[in-house]
Amino acid sequence: MAQDDMTVGPGFTEITADAREAVERGLAYLASVQSDDGSWGGDRYPRNVGITSLACMAFLADGHLPGRGRYGRQVERGLEFVLANASESGLIAADTSHGPMYGHGFATLFLGEIYGQTQDPRVRDVLLKAVRLIVNTQNDEGGWRYHPIPLDADVSVTITQVHGLRSARNAGLHVPRETIDRAIAYVKACQNPSDGGFRYMLNAGGSAFPRSAAGVATLYYAGVYEGEAIERGLDYMQRTGRGLSHGGGGHFYYGQYYAAQAMFLAGGDHWRQWYPEARDQLVRNQNNDGRWASNHGDAYATAMSLLVLQIPNRLLPIFQR
Repeated sequence: MAQDDMTVGPGFTEITADAREAVERGLAYLASVQSDDGSWGGDRYPRNVGITSLACMAFLADGHLPGRGRYGRQVERGLEFVLANASESGLIAADTSHGPMYGHGFATLFLGEIYGQTQDPRVRDVLLKAVRLIVNTQNDEGGWRYHPIPLDADVSVTITQVHGLRSARNAGLHVPRETIDRAIAYVKACQNPSDGGFRYMLNAGGSAFPRSAAGVATLYYAGVYEGEAIERGLDYMQRTGRGLSHGGGGHFYYGQYYAAQAMFLAGGDHWRQWYPEARDQLVRNQNNDGRWASNHGDAYATAMSLLVLQIPNRLLPIFQR
């Protein structure tokens, strides 16, 4: 076993030498493709606040903060881009955003993690407005959708909003309990009684692994740590997600990102059985130049992969119970 392997419990290595090397190469790749304005994106989603926030969080997960660490400057420039694209309404979105509530949720999450560690008053001001927007745009079902209009909702956008709210609450900001309770009720109502997986919307779509991983993660971040919904969701993930190896297409990295968080928060055998396979698969999928490739953009896939690989670092407050 290499000296920098991190072993937790008998026979379970979380961080291997190969994974550490993959992280170092991935962070170097992300740093090399940051745009002049501080953003990250891709051909499909250029100048995207969501991808920029995920990329910055990948650096945070390795201990880099604005003005601190080898990649502190990259985080600082990314933060400036996110703050510059925050509107008075609270919405955080660049001009090129598609379905801006996705990006808004990731940006709120990033700002919550930054504020919790830096207490930057500029971040707090933007974060307060971002949280207020999320609370005010929750729809009657209890969820959120692509745009800040409370008309309909889906599980995939709802997780990003709950994730952001949890980070803000961890950092000391007030989040109404009613908002969280309604989100819990919505996500539970999206669970299929037949197999324990989660639908895309209340009355649309069958169960699928990526959205089910998001559904279970939503419940955890909303403070639901046990119960039938959690157990049946975890069982569905174990039955349908093991050996998932279809490269970067579809929602592969999205599913890996939320599945790893769900299994980490579940702990015990769930984490011990899930993580080594997911970790090793991501290491195998990495390209020689340090990136991970996806039809959603390589910066997106690389940031998601790095966040999964660095969960064992336990440096991001959001990846804690």
